[in-house]
Amino acid sequence: EVQLVESGGGLVQAGGSLRLSCAVAGVTFDDYHDYAIGWFRQAPGKEREGVSCLKSHSDSTYYADSVKGRFTISTDYAKNTVYLHMSSLKPEDTAVYYCTADFNILVPDNLLCRYNMDYWGKGTTVTVSS
Repeated sequence: EVQLVESGGGLVQAGGSLRLSCAVAGVTFDDYHDYAIGWFRQAPGKEREGVSCLKSHSDSTYYADSVKGRFTISTDYAKNTVYLHMSSLKPEDTAVYYCTADFNILVPDNLLCRYNMDYWGKGTTVTVSS
């Protein structure tokens, strides 16, 4: 059974940084040739949105316009973990951040981070104070 476990959320002042982690259990990145994984977020009263995603065997990476230049997604294959490095945080980044993934699927670039994937973590809360 695939499990995604997020950590790293917290309270930070505007302009600060956080690193979110998503530990993947039940499967390793080496188990599948094709997969997509990344981060969505849902702010209070707003719809869930894709923040940043990547896919296997590709340089294609998605970033929402609102986080470009401030957030970076990365993968540690040895630890089976995906990270979201967030800097220059703004109050509008306040949200519950969810790790999500699909395995054994080749995702077209134009759909990366733009559809609901099969596996989701329970989320980690990021609060940015002004």
